[in-house]
Amino acid sequence: MMFAPAPFLLKDVSVSQVMTQVCIALIPGIAAYAWLVGPAILAQLVIASLAALLAEALMLRIQGKPQAMFLADGSAIVTAWLIALTFPPLAPWWLVVTGTFFAIVVAKHLYGGLGQNPFNPAMIAFAVCIVAFPALMSQWPGIGLQAGLIEQINVILGFAPRLDALSGATPLDALKTALKLGEGKVDVAHLLANQDIFGTFAGRGWEWVAAGYLLGGLWLWQRKIISWHVPLAFIGALTLISGGLWLYQPTQFASPLFHLFSGGAMLGAFFIATDPVSGCTTPRGKLIFGAGAGLLAYIIRVFGGYPDGVAFAILLMNLCAPVIDLLTQPPIFGMKDKA
Repeated sequence: MMFAPAPFLLKDVSVSQVMTQVCIALIPGIAAYAWLVGPAILAQLVIASLAALLAEALMLRIQGKPQAMFLADGSAIVTAWLIALTFPPLAPWWLVVTGTFFAIVVAKHLYGGLGQNPFNPAMIAFAVCIVAFPALMSQWPGIGLQAGLIEQINVILGFAPRLDALSGATPLDALKTALKLGEGKVDVAHLLANQDIFGTFAGRGWEWVAAGYLLGGLWLWQRKIISWHVPLAFIGALTLISGGLWLYQPTQFASPLFHLFSGGAMLGAFFIATDPVSGCTTPRGKLIFGAGAGLLAYIIRVFGGYPDGVAFAILLMNLCAPVIDLLTQPPIFGMKDKA
């Protein structure tokens, strides 16, 4: 058996370096989003980033902490980007600002700041806003009907009316609505194959956005910013439950490809569920956390009241993370049982 030579210390990686690499990994998905879904997402990224930095600066000033150091660590920017990417791109500017302020002020700093928050701040923002403003959080742009950047920015800023031609349902929402209206008489396979909104297998345009997140997530794994445990468990659990029900009754349940490449599955698996602060820390705990999030996301999507359950699934697993870590701690070296 061969061993690596000394030294055994790993190279130091700062918070800002990690956050910078997370932002870089999001770029393929953002590029596909802006090209295929609409350029308004670029404006939302700027609005969310400015709101996050402002909220962070205010909370740091109130607490008497050094602003320059904490503002430069990039954590607020990552939270802002995740909020912008999970909110509808045509959401009014004040909705994105409200969600971002709630994430930074309440979900992050009221729990002690970076490294102390028990819940993912971006998912808290999404959950609060979709409960408080369900109509606004459901207005997504129709693929192929989007206007130019200036017109979309005017809609976001309230200078132009919210045109019906600019809004539409997501593939997940369209499928859920069709099944509900059909009362069990809708053939899912026929629906997915014959409606343009569903594209090749998971939503026209959205499939490539998810592929961009997958590419960025694999790059993070290759760079050892995240481990394989959570994404693999999340994707595996989502694939197993969706695949099992699809094989059992393909006329009523969509295929695993549809669930993996629609909604926030890839974004959640690689960029949200892997949060080291609000997630699990032990290898077995990460597997349980990821599998639980994937399972809950599917249950909420298919049987719950929301089209996409990734945010609520991850928040529910955030609640379980401390107990999972406690039960999966390895024994202390030289002892048979855990401490």
